[in-house]
Amino acid sequence: MNRRAFLRTTGVALGAVALAGLPVRAQGLEGEDLANLEKALQAVLGKGFKDLTPSNVIKLTMPAIAESGANVPAEVAEATRQDLAGYYGHILAIDEYLGRIMTALEELSLADRTLVVVSGDHGIPGFPRAKCNLYDIGCEVALAVRLPGRIPAGRVIDDFVNLMDLCPTFLEAAGHPVPAHMTGRSLMPILESPRQGQIEPDRTFVVTGRERHVARARQGNLPYPQRAIRTKEYLYIRNFAPDRWPMGDPVGLDDPSAPAPSHAELCRNTFVVYADLDASPTKAWMIHHRAEEGVRALFELGFGKRPAEELYDLRVDPHHMVNLAGRPEHEAACRELSEKLLRVLRETDDPRVTEPDCRYERGAYVAP
Repeated sequence: MNRRAFLRTTGVALGAVALAGLPVRAQGLEGEDLANLEKALQAVLGKGFKDLTPSNVIKLTMPAIAESGANVPAEVAEATRQDLAGYYGHILAIDEYLGRIMTALEELSLADRTLVVVSGDHGIPGFPRAKCNLYDIGCEVALAVRLPGRIPAGRVIDDFVNLMDLCPTFLEAAGHPVPAHMTGRSLMPILESPRQGQIEPDRTFVVTGRERHVARARQGNLPYPQRAIRTKEYLYIRNFAPDRWPMGDPVGLDDPSAPAPSHAELCRNTFVVYADLDASPTKAWMIHHRAEEGVRALFELGFGKRPAEELYDLRVDPHHMVNLAGRPEHEAACRELSEKLLRVLRETDDPRVTEPDCRYERGAYVAP
């Protein structure tokens, strides 16, 4: 899945850390200097972090976050609030890791000549419509970039960018040519610009996609193919197999009266049901309360089947609650975004639209 990223030239990690040093030859690092760098990073990312495991940080921070109820509606179950608090704990742990990495680079006198990129690979896991979905909460990640002397700090850039843009960015930063077959575009021109806001006028949309999350989410190991285009005003999603369950087979739980696995099992075993949604307290809570009047519609929104097309006007519906696809007054916008999305997919030779017998539906892609 391709990820849309909010780009900042300074910031705090909200996901996994990617540290990309310029190539050894470009930095002039050889022999003892290179060995010292490797040793320092091993110490930073290894045994020295035993006291900062996410679980330990969560134990320290969860009570305060849970009691404060920050950004958590009061009516949500305690298990779900703790689930969110646990995610915040992971963020705090990553923030501490990043600080130690930067300290190690400074001690080696490398901080000012190392390109540091902080990002994540998906939105929050274990929550409906988040990770493994093409809604904003599933695709948006932080993107903070630092390279003193070349990237002016303290700016927020509004251009739409994709994590596929990172590889050509690294190549250009290191002085290497970018291969013509790469579909990503280097971010160096907008990173090195002194301006903020929208810098490149043609970076007004991003395309995202999904085929599968886990291998065994549906009968026959089939994927859930979807592609999307996100602009400032709209999110348009094309679901290529609307007859399939987007979060994986319900294993009978589409019947609200069917007994569900235990809360503990749903918190522990992703594959027991709706396997494309990671095991979590929130998943367990939603499944166990799915028949309740106040939960039923939200459960259907997160776990139910979806139409072939989805269109959301983000100016009035930033949380993607009202699908406008199929409404006459939005037909023009839907058609325009659909055509633009399909054009990009054909230009990039996406097998989902260029192959009548798509490879993702057969052979090794669906093997057990």
